[in-house]
Amino acid sequence: MVNVIKLRRGLNVNLIGKATREKIKLSEDNGLFGFVPDDFVGVIPKVVVHVGDQVKAGDALFVNKFFPEVKFSSPVSGTVTDVVRGERRKVLCVKVKADKEQTFRDYGQKKVSDLDGGTVKEMLLNAGLFGFINQLPYAVSTTPDVQPKAIFVSALRDMPLACDFEMELQGNENAFQTGLTALSKIAPTYLGIGAHQMSPALVSARDVKVTVFQGPCPAGNVGVQVNHLNPVNKGEVVWTVNPSAVIFFGRLFLTGKVDLTRTIAVAGSEVKNPSYMDVLVGTPLQTILKSRLKESGHIRIINGNPLTGKHAGLHDFLGAHTSEVTVIPEGDAANEFLGWIRPRTKQFSMSHSYFSWLFGRKRGYDLDARIKGGERHIIMSGEYDRVLPMDIFGGYLIKAILSGNIDRQEQLGIYEISPEDFALAEFVDSSKLPLQKIVRDGLNQLRKENA
Repeated sequence: MVNVIKLRRGLNVNLIGKATREKIKLSEDNGLFGFVPDDFVGVIPKVVVHVGDQVKAGDALFVNKFFPEVKFSSPVSGTVTDVVRGERRKVLCVKVKADKEQTFRDYGQKKVSDLDGGTVKEMLLNAGLFGFINQLPYAVSTTPDVQPKAIFVSALRDMPLACDFEMELQGNENAFQTGLTALSKIAPTYLGIGAHQMSPALVSARDVKVTVFQGPCPAGNVGVQVNHLNPVNKGEVVWTVNPSAVIFFGRLFLTGKVDLTRTIAVAGSEVKNPSYMDVLVGTPLQTILKSRLKESGHIRIINGNPLTGKHAGLHDFLGAHTSEVTVIPEGDAANEFLGWIRPRTKQFSMSHSYFSWLFGRKRGYDLDARIKGGERHIIMSGEYDRVLPMDIFGGYLIKAILSGNIDRQEQLGIYEISPEDFALAEFVDSSKLPLQKIVRDGLNQLRKENA
């Protein structure tokens, strides 16, 4: 019998521009792809290719400086055209011009049921896919010297305008199950799904413990699921894997090749005909959004969903963990009569500050990127806890991070959180604090202290 966990705390933010359940083909592009090391948090990259080198899909572009066995593979075969660096020679991006005819590095097909955990880990390391595995504590890309007590996969995406994983799962059911079986060889594996998800590949997944999470966003956050199923204490480690990466792993064992194709949602109120498309990791956003924007100015392009994604431009590339590209109004051209005292009927407010709540459930809100207020002293009103379905005191934890009190942070549960767990709290925060950045800074400090 499938375990069901009901969550009451949280908030569903209904934005207009959700992708319809249809796929469109990607228009022709210039064949330039970019792989961004910053997509893998905690990794200090060391580039192992030079401009002009020929690479196959699956060849390493860079490695983790302190764990060189952790490689990061090219999504395409072609010619390395540029290694973009920033301040202090930080590697920002490795660009590859794709060949017209793609060639792949062959790592050999494997029957997962005959492998042990060590062989699975070695296969992922050799193919450059191991870096797609994250860990708690610290919410960073994991390293091969760590043995997890459990592995968590969340197939429930419930952030605003998020990609429905069941769309991505279509045609990839065998690869997904193979990836789950491979992970189960390393440690006990948990699969979290939503109450509305009915795909047999999810409900009847083998070699894993399936748990149904019922409730508002952020029930799909893997950190929330870890908190309810197997909390992380000091000295313990769990791995978390994006369901798209599970498909990548499965394809590797089934075909012996690295295939980083994923289904993404192109959504938002500023997108024409929001829908889905199959693209490679590293595809230029300009290619994805070509002829799909309602206007070219006064818009916010987001590499991800509106709550946790990164502000991007058309010159950027699809992130390694990105399952949607969203476009919303920037709000810089807004000129509202009466300003903040205007009796708004089309704006969202959790605290009923606007009159829109009187009109019942709307089809969706057209929100822009404005913060609508300045940063101020933290207000201990309990508003974080109303949207944080975890057994922690969110407001007190944020204060402990801001004060640098590491002992207090540990007591309040910092080991089992990630920045995305505070995305909704940041959205409703009347203090206008950058909570996700605060949490990331706290985790980085804690990781440095415990190194």
